[in-house]
Amino acid sequence: MADFVQEQELFLIVGLGNPGSRYAATRHNVGFMVLDALAAEGGIHFTRSKFNSKYGKGSLAGRRVVLAKPQTYMNLSGPAVQKLAHFFKIPSQAILVIHDDVDLNCNRIKIKEKGGDGGHKGIRSIIAALGTDRFVRIRVGVGRPAKESDVANYVLQPLSGDERFQMDQMVEMARDAVLTVLSEGTKSGMNRFNRKT
Repeated sequence: MADFVQEQELFLIVGLGNPGSRYAATRHNVGFMVLDALAAEGGIHFTRSKFNSKYGKGSLAGRRVVLAKPQTYMNLSGPAVQKLAHFFKIPSQAILVIHDDVDLNCNRIKIKEKGGDGGHKGIRSIIAALGTDRFVRIRVGVGRPAKESDVANYVLQPLSGDERFQMDQMVEMARDAVLTVLSEGTKSGMNRFNRKT
């Protein structure tokens, strides 16, 4: 990926979440939160609305990027990502997707270059729409609920004050992971962030 990063001119960075204020402060929307942090880092604004997404263009870590928030709800994110990639002529390997992961503890980030969907329906939709699993994922740990709790309710519940503080720290870590992948490549990102913290 390091060589690929050097050659690639434009990257598509997608944050997964659900549109609307009802979902804004939930674990499932951590992808949108990281996109907001990246946008603030690069002075990028989500002023364009097309391809079932809100998106903006700019630069991060010396790379040209498109930051996009699909507005189709999490489980149907694939067609929006495919349309953006097709329009901007971005190969799948230059797509970074940021999403919540209940299989990782709340203090973990994990970067993957390819692989299955891990039970995440948003990733499943993207794989189906792109016809490949060769895109980078930034998995942000949100942990699992107590055994008696429903996972869907857990990821869609508003965060408490303490939980939001912890999530803000995870958002910063995920932002830094994206910047590392852009500047140094996926392998460097994996070495730095795919560890227990």
